[in-house]
Amino acid sequence: MNSEFSFKNYKDFSGQIEIESPGRINLIGEHTDYNNGFVMPTAIDKKIYFKLRKNDPGSLCRLYSETYNSSFKFSLEKIEKSENAWENYILGVVNEIQKLGKQLSGFDCVLKSELPIGAGISSSAALECGLASGLNELFDLQLSKIDIIELAQRAEHNFVGSNCGIMDQYASVMSKKDHLILLDCESLDAEYIPADFKNCKILLLNTRVSHSLADSEYNTRRQECEEGVRIIAEVNPQVKSLRDVDEKLLESHRNKLPGKIYERCSYVIEENNRVVKAAKAIKKGDLEKFGELMYASHDGLQHRYEVSCSELDFLVDLSRDKNFIHGARMMGGGFGGCTINLIEVDKIDDFIQETDKAYFKEFGIHPEPIIVEADAGTIIYKN
Repeated sequence: MNSEFSFKNYKDFSGQIEIESPGRINLIGEHTDYNNGFVMPTAIDKKIYFKLRKNDPGSLCRLYSETYNSSFKFSLEKIEKSENAWENYILGVVNEIQKLGKQLSGFDCVLKSELPIGAGISSSAALECGLASGLNELFDLQLSKIDIIELAQRAEHNFVGSNCGIMDQYASVMSKKDHLILLDCESLDAEYIPADFKNCKILLLNTRVSHSLADSEYNTRRQECEEGVRIIAEVNPQVKSLRDVDEKLLESHRNKLPGKIYERCSYVIEENNRVVKAAKAIKKGDLEKFGELMYASHDGLQHRYEVSCSELDFLVDLSRDKNFIHGARMMGGGFGGCTINLIEVDKIDDFIQETDKAYFKEFGIHPEPIIVEADAGTIIYKN
């Protein structure tokens, strides 16, 4: 393949490897993953699709995004950060693979995404893990699934600058169809729980806003939690993360913790407890209890962790008096993105119409409804 190749005829592109890399939802357990806590995510039936092939033995790599109608190329011998945000997820993954001493050569990639950017359904993790999985297969790198998850997380830390936890990458790779994952982010022990929502489905409502605070405040929250751990560990050296702190221990240090630090730590401890209770509720088929925990999670995110926004709060409040909605909360890092709603199937269309009218009246924006189902993690096809 010569260097004059372009992606103008990308629809004729045939890949040696094809990948389906899903986005994810998180039923409950927000901002707990980077505190070594519990989460309850699953992959969804909305994905990024990749076609990958080797080009020549050199180092030139060429990528085309059908979604953005945008292409770029780079050399494996000189990987530098890009001014275009989506390119850094690609570059970061390739950089982390090479840091492991794995051998790559030039490749071509075409990708297409069904995942709305900024909706909080982890398009970034799907992009990272899909590419890493494809390159692993294409070049026989012998990386395990956990290797892929961890290098994708490092790519986001080191190249993108977001100090994310491991939940998004884990869910994108490891999910099982029609199951939720009760994930211990400290040990990475996972329990797969049937996603039996009876007569309900999961409806996401995308606010279509992404406030500029999102990235900076995400990292700030992490720092605030780490500061709380540092203060508590001065007297309790066994404490390495908020996972090691219960409510009693936190209260005993309350007078040493600045107000905001205390609130952040208290929220995380409470949220971990909610995830454990939610797992028990869903196993029993108790959707009412599960929903109560979702609302409590949102209240904590709104008032104690302070990562919600008026648009998210409006959508959650709109659901509260509806007996056909068992639970709702903001999902993701915050300051925009989606609410997640556990709603009875036969009421979905009417609620979408009601929400669209009320939200547009309040904010001048039409929210985007997205119905999702629990689906499998990364799928690889060889041609």
